[in-house]
Amino acid sequence: MKASVFVGTSLDGFLARADGRFDFLPAGGGEPHGYDEFMATVDALVLGRNTFDVVLKFQTWPYGKKPVFVLSQHALPPVPPGAVVERMAGEPAEIADMLSARGIGHAYVDGGITIQQFLRAGLIQRVVVTRVPVLIGTGIPLFGAVPRDILLKHVATRSYASGLVQSEYEVVV
Repeated sequence: MKASVFVGTSLDGFLARADGRFDFLPAGGGEPHGYDEFMATVDALVLGRNTFDVVLKFQTWPYGKKPVFVLSQHALPPVPPGAVVERMAGEPAEIADMLSARGIGHAYVDGGITIQQFLRAGLIQRVVVTRVPVLIGTGIPLFGAVPRDILLKHVATRSYASGLVQSEYEVVV
């Protein structure tokens, strides 16, 4: 199974403020940044529980009928009508194996802790980071401590009129 990350961060590398808010990220509907094209390649999403709880507060469910697997040890709250959501627990390699066994070929991994765990386990193949031109000083970092260097190969960098800069990398195995 291929696993990818597609995230927006502050220029200083934070996914969200310490309280989970990401109000510094631009609202959708402006210039396209490749998200829709990326989502068209994804079979399912793997979200951390904190990210899932944030997404549940959105006015509309953003993932349509794509299956969403939420990593949590605890029961999930009710989900919006039509959302395909399932709770999973286990180590990243176990999760990847379970998804592969279900025929998932490409998973979108999201959530700070979840991204970090999948990266440390060597399960991420592609990383797309869109940097917003703002420094927030503190918050939830995209990358945490790693037990070894994780080498990345630069694929492309795109800049947008809004000031956003998006870089795409492949993880070198």
